[in-house]
Amino acid sequence: MKKIKKPWGYELLVEKNKKYMFKKLFMKKGHRCSLQFHEKKIETIFIVSGKLKIFSGKNKNNLNHKIFKLHETITIKPNTIHRMQAITDCIYLESSSPEINDVVRLSDDYKRKVI
Repeated sequence: MKKIKKPWGYELLVEKNKKYMFKKLFMKKGHRCSLQFHEKKIETIFIVSGKLKIFSGKNKNNLNHKIFKLHETITIKPNTIHRMQAITDCIYLESSSPEINDVVRLSDDYKRKVI
């Protein structure tokens, strides 16, 4: 497993091959990832512990949101704008297609590059 540190926590890359990618993620309470979308990648999120607010939609100024709890899931399709925000410390699993670098950031709390 490869651990990738993030300003909001970390990702553990469990498996990446030509067909799929699988990660375990930890997000610290009160933090959130970039507002982003993927051009090809499809991902399914499964909550292992904690509460995670997920914003999603087609228009970054009018996103839906829901708080996901233990064992709840969501599938995010390509070109869907989304962002995860930890309500509590949160662990979640992400299974996705293998396009690891397919991320288009629209905004970021940690001053990482956006479009």
